[in-house]
Amino acid sequence: MALPIEDYALIGDNGTAALVGTDGSIDWLCLPRFDSPACFAALLGTEEHGRWLLAPADEVVACSRRYVDGTALLETTFTTADGEVVLLDLMPTGDGRADVVRRLTCTRGTVRIRHDWVVRTDYGKVRPWVSREHAHGNEVVVAVAGPDKFILRGPRLPHGQRGHHRDEFELSAGDEMTFSTTWVRSWRDVPKPLSFDERIRATAAEQQSWSERSPGTVPHADLVRRSLLTLLMMTHAETGGIVAAPTTSLPEDFGGERNWDYRFCWLRDAALTLESLLGAGYVDEAHRWREWLLRAVAGDPADLQIMYTVDGGRELPERELHHLPGYAGSTPVRIGNGAVSQRQNDVLGEVMIALELARRAGVEESHNSWALQRALVDDLADHWDEPDNGLWEIRGPQRHFTHSRVMVWVAFDRAVKAVEDHGLDGPLERWRELRDRVRDEVLEKGFDSARGTFTQHYDTDEVDASLLTIPLVGFLPGDDSRVLGTIDAVTTDLMHCGLLLRYRTQTGVDGLSGDEHPFLACSFWLVSALAAAGRREQAEELMDRLCDLANDVGLLSEEYDPDRRRMAGNFPQAFSHLALVQAALALG
Repeated sequence: MALPIEDYALIGDNGTAALVGTDGSIDWLCLPRFDSPACFAALLGTEEHGRWLLAPADEVVACSRRYVDGTALLETTFTTADGEVVLLDLMPTGDGRADVVRRLTCTRGTVRIRHDWVVRTDYGKVRPWVSREHAHGNEVVVAVAGPDKFILRGPRLPHGQRGHHRDEFELSAGDEMTFSTTWVRSWRDVPKPLSFDERIRATAAEQQSWSERSPGTVPHADLVRRSLLTLLMMTHAETGGIVAAPTTSLPEDFGGERNWDYRFCWLRDAALTLESLLGAGYVDEAHRWREWLLRAVAGDPADLQIMYTVDGGRELPERELHHLPGYAGSTPVRIGNGAVSQRQNDVLGEVMIALELARRAGVEESHNSWALQRALVDDLADHWDEPDNGLWEIRGPQRHFTHSRVMVWVAFDRAVKAVEDHGLDGPLERWRELRDRVRDEVLEKGFDSARGTFTQHYDTDEVDASLLTIPLVGFLPGDDSRVLGTIDAVTTDLMHCGLLLRYRTQTGVDGLSGDEHPFLACSFWLVSALAAAGRREQAEELMDRLCDLANDVGLLSEEYDPDRRRMAGNFPQAFSHLALVQAALALG
């Protein structure tokens, strides 16, 4: 069985990412890209579905881990009765390769090491043909299946046994061994070995230089820096696409069906990530993401999707992998995402916020970038009053969701600002008129005057945590009585053990069976809303509690189960980390 979600840590190379457990096993890795099929898929099954284990063979009496300061280089220290060994895990960046590097260093006594290398392609389904070869003067283990080739290098190679490659050996104080797994296309030759010391130093230096720019005067500055670096690790360096999470099908409801593939680029999540990066002073990323956006959505505005593949592709068919038993027995395991065909009217509002912030930060519009925004806003003007599936990708009937309507207002508002404040061309009077009309409708139909709160959609008195963003996007001031009433209603109806649910699943609005746990981004929104309302003491107390939920290396999943005190949902989750950054900036 896989470890608890919080027992994993992330390493990555800005092309893909792996999850490393406290037991020294890499249980999840897709190569060469975030949305490629997994070659290590034990996270959603067993070791038979692929993993790479390097850890003491004897009982571990203590285990601690940390990221090397300001980097995604992970150090895990294992202590046994006879000694201590440090495992360094990383994926080198900046060289256009796809490598995982694992270095063992014995710092005390003698430690017996177990090495288990189990490669399976197509999400653990296909056992490759494995052989030993000589390449570049050294023996290597090569696994081939279809288009994929994996090369294992090291000073001591494991031997094959029933689809596994296993070995045991001893390390004594001062001993060091470095292993690597490299992916290439199966028809290519085995590439040259890495210069390990050089690539480790260069990767650490690159990431430290980037993270040093993180703001140091905000609350929980160390966790903010870790969150920003985690968001960077979920950004594809070549294409500029930003994935929502590097995993699929980690359950929102253990044992249930709420299992989704998040290894894609949602326009909303990517825009929110960009907002967090810009708010923290990272401007270059805005250029890269805007270019990705231009390529991804190029064409007829009516064909706009809510999500795309890492390279901007539009095909994300959802299907189920029946050969995988799922994390904690949670099935089905899904790849692809059926929500790609949904209508979500809030998305353009988030995109327009991010691009407005980019303009303010000095990112100049090109002819194409503004022409695209104008075309998208004009298309929204023709369809803004249609019902949609909303922020939470409801799989029940479409509704007039209040949050979606607020974000429609945002799209028109930021388009107006682009003309008024930045001198760009556009039908200013039409956009102003639509902005005012949407605002009037939201205040009339989306507000329950009897209770003094905004509602989830126009046909209910239920509330939704997304309503907390109303003051954060500038629709109303943070201390407006209608905002204060909404904060109180959301807190009363959706608070569970001190954390916020997205909405009450018992209403059946989402069209799914089962339940879910508090959604961490919503609680961070509450921090920001409380700060905007002037309730700083409450905001700081909640922020402290939320930051305490991060695991030992500062990572957060999508949801948190306060009853069992464990993480739930895909991990690490961009939404949680970007909302943490925004909350810290709101307090700072």
